[in-house]
Amino acid sequence: MIVDLPNTTTSAISKTLVKIREEGGAVALGRVLTLIISTKPGNEEEAIEAANDASREHPMRVIVVSRGDVGSSDSRVDAQIRVGGDAGASEVIVVRATGDAALDEESLVMGLLLPDAPVVAWWPGEAPDRVSESAIGRIAQRRITDAAASDDPLAALDRLAGAYRPGDTDFAWTRLTLWRAQLAAVLDQPPYVPVTAIEVHGASDSPSTVLLAAWLQLQLGVEVELVMGEASRGSTGIVGVHLTRSNGQIRLDRTAVNIATLVQPDQPTHDISLPRRNLRDCLAEELRRLDPDDLYGEVIRRGVPALSHPVA
Repeated sequence: MIVDLPNTTTSAISKTLVKIREEGGAVALGRVLTLIISTKPGNEEEAIEAANDASREHPMRVIVVSRGDVGSSDSRVDAQIRVGGDAGASEVIVVRATGDAALDEESLVMGLLLPDAPVVAWWPGEAPDRVSESAIGRIAQRRITDAAASDDPLAALDRLAGAYRPGDTDFAWTRLTLWRAQLAAVLDQPPYVPVTAIEVHGASDSPSTVLLAAWLQLQLGVEVELVMGEASRGSTGIVGVHLTRSNGQIRLDRTAVNIATLVQPDQPTHDISLPRRNLRDCLAEELRRLDPDDLYGEVIRRGVPALSHPVA
């Protein structure tokens, strides 16, 4: 069910939610958190679709704040409420604000938060320079950004490194889960020979490549050669990781969009499923933990600045 509320207020939205629950039985009881999505007009639906899919694992209230032209003389708030089959296992409130009404995001959402439930904020596109100090970031326990969605992903990563606060995370890090798990599994197998050299290859606009290199350098204590600018075989991102040891080289290379080839000394070559993770998978993973990701904090604050300049 979809209910449109043109030229409305936060109070009217809240009252409509109560009316929908009373008349239709759609209740917010059992919602585990409030997810606030801050985006621009026209970019709401992809984020809502990902949130709806993730809500089957994490039932929640989704508040989408879409701010139009702040300088517009037409100051108004339009809203839409989606429940039932149009909202997965969540209830979705889309708030579109223009003019003076769009100046204060916090006032647009405060009256719609679930009581006594954690708040997670997500910026699917460009995020504020310091998300923890933004209007929505101040009221959220977790703050999710996506450097890859920025106009300049690597510059966005540098800003995240300088502005990091516990509770911040980025999908460029979440997309590394499968890569990190595979590399850790390989290094956990005998023979336990120290790594002496590391190369990480990736596309020139891939923040995930930079974070993977920073993680490896921190964990293994070996300077990483970061090679960026390569074609990534149909998907912008990581191309491969090469770990050199005295007994030979371990190579994990993405040979197709969803396939990587693992080559190890004295072992058969393996093809491994290593797809680029979609928004739904990344969001669902981040919502599984509401405490700060300390490892991401170490990588973004210490690991990224310690990297040498990439080789183009």
